[in-house]
Amino acid sequence: MKLFISFLALSSAAAFTPSSFTGQSVQGGAASGSALDMKYKVAVVGGGPAGACAAEIFAQEKGIDTVIFERKMDNAKPCGGAIPLCMVGEFDIPESVVDRKVRRMNLISPSGVEVDIGETLKPDEYIGMTRREILDKFLRDRAIEYGAVPINGLVTSIDVPADHKTSESQYTIHYQEYEGGSSVGVPRDMNVDLIVGADGANSRVAKAMDAGLYNFAIAFQERIKIDDDKMKFYEEMAEMYVGDDVSPDFYGWVFPKYDHVGVGTGTVVNRPAIKQYQKAIRDRAGDKIAGGKIIKVEAHPIPEHYRPRRVQGRIALVGDAAGYVTKCSGEGIYFAAKSGRMAAEEIVKLMDGGKHLPTQTEIEQTYLKKYDGAYGPTYAVLDILQKVFYSNNGAREAFVELCNSKYVQQVTFDSYLYKTVQGNNPLDDLKLLGETVGSLIKGYSIAKPDQEFSNPVESQKRI
Repeated sequence: MKLFISFLALSSAAAFTPSSFTGQSVQGGAASGSALDMKYKVAVVGGGPAGACAAEIFAQEKGIDTVIFERKMDNAKPCGGAIPLCMVGEFDIPESVVDRKVRRMNLISPSGVEVDIGETLKPDEYIGMTRREILDKFLRDRAIEYGAVPINGLVTSIDVPADHKTSESQYTIHYQEYEGGSSVGVPRDMNVDLIVGADGANSRVAKAMDAGLYNFAIAFQERIKIDDDKMKFYEEMAEMYVGDDVSPDFYGWVFPKYDHVGVGTGTVVNRPAIKQYQKAIRDRAGDKIAGGKIIKVEAHPIPEHYRPRRVQGRIALVGDAAGYVTKCSGEGIYFAAKSGRMAAEEIVKLMDGGKHLPTQTEIEQTYLKKYDGAYGPTYAVLDILQKVFYSNNGAREAFVELCNSKYVQQVTFDSYLYKTVQGNNPLDDLKLLGETVGSLIKGYSIAKPDQEFSNPVESQKRI
């Protein structure tokens, strides 16, 4: 599903340390005459793709001391785990991190119509399927190899100076450090000059900087171990189910992992019913996962739009903390890694070898401007498309039927795998528009009515 939606979207549019030798906290950073002795300290909060890719860039700079906070070093986020082919190359992801190379997608409509897509892929093209605990660890370890200092800790609060937008006053991070595998944290403090918040949807950094609230989905996934014969079906195959039984505004999935499948769903508009939708996706997968053993259950909030404020003073948000998950597809891994790297690269340039602390305006005019210019239109169009194709079962039936088109499949995969549209044909685009209208009319005529639900209190909740 994320493939088709991507096509439509793209075709449419230790404290701050001078104290390391003085033993005292110092306000501000290195003056030009003392740059060899003094460094700015950058804290990256969160060790997923966004945080790891940001820390990797900072750690390579001699004028910057980089620390990366992560509470769960073996965190297994409930995530489909799909990454586009371009990410494998762009971020030097080794094959050992990719569990499965998916070359076929089976789309199943509310009425059970199945469309198998993937014939247009070249032999060396695929969608990478990963386990987040493996992918995240690889990216985080690479940042550590470059010199980022890992802290197994949970950030509990951040003191933000009143004048942090107009001065070089430091931020104080309060955290619990977990040493030697202990489940009891030791309270500690650290002064830093700049913070990158990559700590997910429930971001403590976002709260500290008053980034504002956003709407969110609940993603729920069960990892299910099935027998080898059943696993053969999913060797290069992923499945996506649409229908109000599995989600009123999203989709259900069966994605292959190393030796099991991830079976899950998500919803924004009816979060209290998430377990009901999870049961439905298991039921619809049916015999293909029958007899499987649930080995892990995962749930996590997923942002639905940008935070109102993504930069405040010298604090910048990236990844889920910033709201960088696409509507319709729920794709976030690539955009997390990309935003983390992009933010760090722009901030490093502004810091000029540790000679300058960037201002809020400078960060907004570089990192945010470039990111929004590259991906803002995609988020906006996907928001519209979610309303079109996920609004009811008729639209979902139309969506699956449209994926029969080889033209749709070709441009969809190109758009998703490489994050750019290749070889668009205006005549085929016009033909597709007509087919879309026809499919919608047909879909509405055959689809069963959507079930009604109401949760006026929960639906207003924001994080």
